[in-house]
Amino acid sequence: MMLRRTFLALATGVAAIGLGLGGASAQELPKLKKKDHYKVGFAQTESNNPWRIAQTESMKAEAAKRGDQLVYTDAAGSAAKQVADVNSMIAQGVDLIFLAPREEKPLIPAVMAAKKAGIPVILLDRNVDQSLAKAGRDYVTFIGSDFVDEGKRAAEALTKAMDGKAKIIQLEGTTGSSPANDRRKGFEDYIKAHPGMQVVASQSGDFARDKGRQVAETLLQAHPDATAIYAHNDEMAIGAIAALEAAGKKPGKDVIVVSVDGTRDALQAIIDGKMLATVECNPKFGPKAFETLDRYAKGEQIEPWVVNTDRFFDKSNAAQLIADAY
Repeated sequence: MMLRRTFLALATGVAAIGLGLGGASAQELPKLKKKDHYKVGFAQTESNNPWRIAQTESMKAEAAKRGDQLVYTDAAGSAAKQVADVNSMIAQGVDLIFLAPREEKPLIPAVMAAKKAGIPVILLDRNVDQSLAKAGRDYVTFIGSDFVDEGKRAAEALTKAMDGKAKIIQLEGTTGSSPANDRRKGFEDYIKAHPGMQVVASQSGDFARDKGRQVAETLLQAHPDATAIYAHNDEMAIGAIAALEAAGKKPGKDVIVVSVDGTRDALQAIIDGKMLATVECNPKFGPKAFETLDRYAKGEQIEPWVVNTDRFFDKSNAAQLIADAY
């Protein structure tokens, strides 16, 4: 707890420093000079699942297509390393940094350090704490999905399938990350209106398949009467399906599974009758990310949230769309 307080104090302190650099200029974003080609940083949070790999491939492909130099780093699931990665990009003099912040608070110092160095930052797929840093002032914009809506859509599908009565195990994403926070909020806010829908256990599986399997095994042993599983991403859902099968239960019949992401494995699980549905969270950020960079370089006013639109997959369309999945 003391370490966490120290980190939060550091984040808040850096935020205060970043906002106190002198007069009105402290409230202004660093500019981006229009060029034919850019040297751009991409600070990825991890590469331990298909979603992250697809996102990275999309960013690298778009940079190559444009002839831009992409300085790529992988934080391997460490917020501290990701802060160091951003500092390294600053030292290398990149023109702009694309950052997928692992957690909302610990990455504030990285955002503020880039701002102080005169390097604009665009956040991808995860946001930072809005009380400590704001789009249009401390970073350019957040490009990503509506995570609250994803949770709501998953809850809506599950509630309908269960006729409003279920004992639910929730497998949460990385603790402190905006997708985990918001997908939980969207789901739980929706089921509040349906008293028969009860979350009996909730624990982080860190968005990882094997961790999701392990957590699901433990929670299923503690709650053998669970009738549904809501996972914050498909990797944990696939892990949960393995845990159900190991426990002698039939996923899709004994326990209904819903998730978020839209991976090929999840769509196959829907086709196989093992998963009810998954809400898409599109990982192909490359085109939208670099289009936003170009707009900013032209001096356009960028909206604080560039929203990715997401589809919904269930048995009605999974077979038709699986070829397009990642």
